[in-house]
Amino acid sequence: MSLELPLQPVTLTGDLVRLEPLSLEHVEGLREASADGDLADRWYTGVAPPEQMAEQVEQRLARQRAGTMLPFTAVRPRDGQVLGVTTIYDISPDVPRVSIGYTWNRESAHGTGTNPESKLLLMTHAFEQLGVRCVRFETSWSNQQSRQAIERLGARLDGVLRADRLEKTGDLRDTCVYSVLAHEWPSVRSGLQHRLRRRGARA
Repeated sequence: MSLELPLQPVTLTGDLVRLEPLSLEHVEGLREASADGDLADRWYTGVAPPEQMAEQVEQRLARQRAGTMLPFTAVRPRDGQVLGVTTIYDISPDVPRVSIGYTWNRESAHGTGTNPESKLLLMTHAFEQLGVRCVRFETSWSNQQSRQAIERLGARLDGVLRADRLEKTGDLRDTCVYSVLAHEWPSVRSGLQHRLRRRGARA
């Protein structure tokens, strides 16, 4: 089985977050979300400053048309507030395999359960609708918050790519590569569902 490109935009809905196909209509909400915590100022993230947000959205939409990315805007269902973005990218149709990343969320949403639910929605789509054999996650060695979040998902560390790319500061980045394989997905899914149920019970 191989993937047909480009992947078709789809809305994925959970209790805490709704992942909508990224569009230029989200730009103003994304500008506001990036200002929550001044995320563009963090050297280890790829968050665009407000004046460059429209350009970044255009770039991701161009990659979607080219079949190399499927970008989403994360929205809080209860009030429609834009939380951030996430994407399916690095699409290898023959394996088939995808990566999930280029993710950021407004600081006030951190720790609220929206990120693990987003990952649950995306991996469910990837494994159960697209039929992939592998989902990858990548992050900077220096981004401890991201590494811990990926590990809490149940993904396994495949390795570290030394001097893999340049950070926006010009510094060399070591990249941690994690993955979940299709046969591991049922266990990972159960773990994520359990985490979200416990969070709901405490709310």
